[in-house]
Amino acid sequence: MSVVARAQPAPPRAAPGPSPAPAPSPSGDIRRVTWQEALDRAAARNPSATVATLEITRAEGLLREARAAWLPNLSGNLTYIRLDHSRVFGGTVTSPVNQWDGSLQLNVPIVAPIAWANSWHADDNRMIAKANADDIRRQIATAVGRTYLAVLLSHRELEVAVRARETARAHYEYAHTRLTTGLGNGVDDARAEQELRTDEAQLKNAETALVQSQSALAALLSEEDLIDAGDDVTLAGPPDAQSAIEQARERRPDVRLLQARRAATENLRHDEWVYYAPTLLAQVLAFRETTTALQPGSGWQATVVLSIPFYDGGARTGIRQERKAGDDEARVQLEAALRQVSIDVRSAFRVVENTDQSLMSARAAAIAARTAAVLADKSYRAGASTNIEVVDAERRARDADSQVALSEDSARQARLDLLLATGAFP
Repeated sequence: MSVVARAQPAPPRAAPGPSPAPAPSPSGDIRRVTWQEALDRAAARNPSATVATLEITRAEGLLREARAAWLPNLSGNLTYIRLDHSRVFGGTVTSPVNQWDGSLQLNVPIVAPIAWANSWHADDNRMIAKANADDIRRQIATAVGRTYLAVLLSHRELEVAVRARETARAHYEYAHTRLTTGLGNGVDDARAEQELRTDEAQLKNAETALVQSQSALAALLSEEDLIDAGDDVTLAGPPDAQSAIEQARERRPDVRLLQARRAATENLRHDEWVYYAPTLLAQVLAFRETTTALQPGSGWQATVVLSIPFYDGGARTGIRQERKAGDDEARVQLEAALRQVSIDVRSAFRVVENTDQSLMSARAAAIAARTAAVLADKSYRAGASTNIEVVDAERRARDADSQVALSEDSARQARLDLLLATGAFP
């Protein structure tokens, strides 16, 4: 006698309780800012930007200090001497008990080539400090822009996770209802619950990623509360590659910084002659002192000092060698940067084109995946298929939506890179 094995329905299981809602965040802990507000706050409050601004002030102070070396300076001295008794020689007091000496000295550098060159070079350093501050602000704006876009991406991934969780919950409730009414089976019920729990875990991961990106943005803006993105961002690109390359070579802060350094090293080399030039210093001294029989009580004297450097032990040769090497290094770095500008701009244009096409394909794929998920669910409810097709279609729809979010972020990041490459941002 043959025995036919029949599958028995799994015993009904209690429906799991509703998924715990995410813990609400205090409204005061998160503040929303727009794209431009984020860039402005970072430029005003970021410590690196503040330090760069202070470096400009420091360079201006050094410039004033260098200029002072070839400007006239006036100094005064006052001396008091108390002796144990007056010095008398031949009945005449040569040194009284109390002696007061006062003088004013005026120094006027007439020819001071080294001092002149030092002030010129200090002015070059001031220009370098300004260019460096612009480059630092560009770097900060870049970090803020990328982090702001990361917040937007986290929001999109959170939306995808919420939608997937709700879809999985609806499917599970239907599968569990079929099981409890004797129309379904335990496998479908377990599979639907597994998909729901997986989507809930991914939802929590998306919430964590959002908090982390908000925290990173707050750190860049020097804020104590979490900062959220307040609006979407639309970044436009420059008109064409060739004009963008020319503009980038003129306005990119990193290129301008290298140009300022090259100009400074060129000036250093051109000013080597000052170490061979003579210096001429005029001094005028006016004095008044305690009157004695041997010296007048007041007077003045003028001195002109001419100094000609003949031999310095090889210091000028070392200066020339060091400055030539520095100038050559600056030239090589600038040339490399100008070549890199062309590469950056051309590659950025192609990346933007590729990411736009990828985004179009991802959106089309997401539409198709969502349509397939709806049809699979209808087919399952009609009894024409199992929930394996439903779970698979839901996963594909979720993955397709996630890919759209990633493609949108890639497109925005590519446009940001293009603006950075051309010097149009910030």
